[in-house]
Amino acid sequence: MKVLVINCGSSSLKYQLIDMEGEKVLCKGLCERIGMESSMITHEANGHKATTPAIFPTHTEAFTEVVKKMTTGEGKVIESVSEIDAIGHRVVHGGEKFKESCLITPEVVKAIHDLSPLAPLHNPAAILGIEASYKVFGEDKPNVAVFDTAFHSTMPPKAYMYAIPYEYYEKYGVRRYGFHGTSHKYVSHRAAEFLEEPIERLKLITCHLGNGSSIAAVDQGKVIDTSMGMTPLAGLMMGTRCGDLDPSVVNYLKYNLEITGHELDEILNKKSGLLGVSGVSSDKRDVEEAAANGNKRAQLASDMLNYQIKKTIGSYIAAMG
Repeated sequence: MKVLVINCGSSSLKYQLIDMEGEKVLCKGLCERIGMESSMITHEANGHKATTPAIFPTHTEAFTEVVKKMTTGEGKVIESVSEIDAIGHRVVHGGEKFKESCLITPEVVKAIHDLSPLAPLHNPAAILGIEASYKVFGEDKPNVAVFDTAFHSTMPPKAYMYAIPYEYYEKYGVRRYGFHGTSHKYVSHRAAEFLEEPIERLKLITCHLGNGSSIAAVDQGKVIDTSMGMTPLAGLMMGTRCGDLDPSVVNYLKYNLEITGHELDEILNKKSGLLGVSGVSSDKRDVEEAAANGNKRAQLASDMLNYQIKKTIGSYIAAMG
């Protein structure tokens, strides 16, 4: 059996094709800077690794290029997509509805879509990946959704509740969910392996740092707190996301800029973070290069992120005793 694993992020698409007989990775790759200039794809297979420029306005074009890389040229590992038996999709937000992986059905897709307001950069991207897989592979192949929020479902109420009227949690599910759960679960278990200790005996702090970033406190294999909130907008400043913000800033900006809530959401999700502060890029590599060349705003953006990472780690040391 061959399984294609798809991870559609806000500006990236990671993939691996795995032969489950022996759990051998046949190929893997990464489409970067989707929706930005200088997009690229890195494809690795048959001992050959190549990075080539590409044009990826959306995840759909990136997904199409992945299929091309797997079936043609030096990176070819299958004759056709008919050899792929199943597709696994990383989905960011499962809300309180999905606490474990599940087979994707039209009802599941609708539920993922309904949760999109809670993860506007990610759930729509996941749906694009699911829909693209149907177009390329057909709807007869099993597609499975693995939810980023699932690993964080062990958080206690004192960590996931917000100090607002309780009825908003009961009626609308307003609470902290946490994200990057698949990453935090994997990293925490790998750390236990490296330390040669049962994870049930460890207190770990895991850091998922990229265009989207989060930190989690993992006590005896269970998450007790994490930096992201009801949506992936909370926590650390990120590539284009603001991170934690005084809630009053939202109304203040909306009033002074005379814009709609949707327009403000675009600013906080897509024009803030490293990009908003540095004015250079949402990519940490570009920001660090600009800072090294004397760009003060780029240096400020880098300093802010580094400080927030350190501060969050410190708070989780206290939280776990």
